[in-house]
Amino acid sequence: MKTIWQDRYGGEDTLTLRDTPAPEPGKDEVLVRVRAASIDLGTRHLMTGLPLAVRLGTGLRAPRKHVPGRALAGVVEAVGEGVTGFAPGDEVYGTAAGALAELAVVPVARLARKPASLDFAQAAAVPVSAPTALQGLRDIGRIKAGQSVLVIGASGGVGTYAVQLARALGAGRVDAVCSGAKADLVRSLGADDVIDYTRTEPGADGRRWDLVLDIAGNRPVATLRRLLTPRGTLVFVGGESGGRWTGGMHRQLGATALSPFVHHRLAMYVARENGRDLETLGELADAGQLRSVVDGPYPFEETARAIARLDAGQARGKIVVTVSGD
Repeated sequence: MKTIWQDRYGGEDTLTLRDTPAPEPGKDEVLVRVRAASIDLGTRHLMTGLPLAVRLGTGLRAPRKHVPGRALAGVVEAVGEGVTGFAPGDEVYGTAAGALAELAVVPVARLARKPASLDFAQAAAVPVSAPTALQGLRDIGRIKAGQSVLVIGASGGVGTYAVQLARALGAGRVDAVCSGAKADLVRSLGADDVIDYTRTEPGADGRRWDLVLDIAGNRPVATLRRLLTPRGTLVFVGGESGGRWTGGMHRQLGATALSPFVHHRLAMYVARENGRDLETLGELADAGQLRSVVDGPYPFEETARAIARLDAGQARGKIVVTVSGD
């Protein structure tokens, strides 16, 4: 089978297209023929081995797993021992180590049936970014009906879902922060107002929000706290600054330590990959409350070019590559 292969840490120039033996599913695993896979900043971090702290889990000198990618959509090819909920021919989506391959082994706990309303490219965009947005709003942010929500970084993979999910979960007002070039896209997803960060800072007009979702941002904690209502909640989804060792984690760790001593609630989290949330998201998609914004899809052979687009900050929504056809 064809895979995207990486022998050493680095950027898109470290990727090659390689033929490798097909894997076999083990107990409680499913073998999926991948129709499409998506790429996010998490994939990029694992590829580059940056921040350096990630290498404690992925390999100190070189990646232990040579096929990158996590989110996929495809068709069940075979099932392993103990699998009863899926059968060959089922259309599915989920997360796996090594999604950028024609075949991938997926634990059943991280798999769900593909929503009928989404094609394979649209479905492949969901499994990492949409659960991250859902958990940030529902579980960590504890969103309540009627609250005001601000999504910072609203035009990317997580952000495009967060705007829609905030609305679906009952927010009274949803505002968003992105560049002016992507404002129309974000507004079409349900944002009441879109703030162009290249022209003005959020909150400059005195507005405050009950819940702020900061996605891959770099604003200081004190600046973000000024955006909150007196008992508001700030949720850190990611960070893209802070040095080679911890990346943006210094803000999250500092905010978590500060939270017990201030009237705001400051929280960070690591999203959990699970099939239950994918089922919930699939129901929302089929009900017309959630759609994927796909950048691409790009041919499998152009995966490196697609990642370069992510690096350049040019992506609108989630970058997706088509892996195999019918």
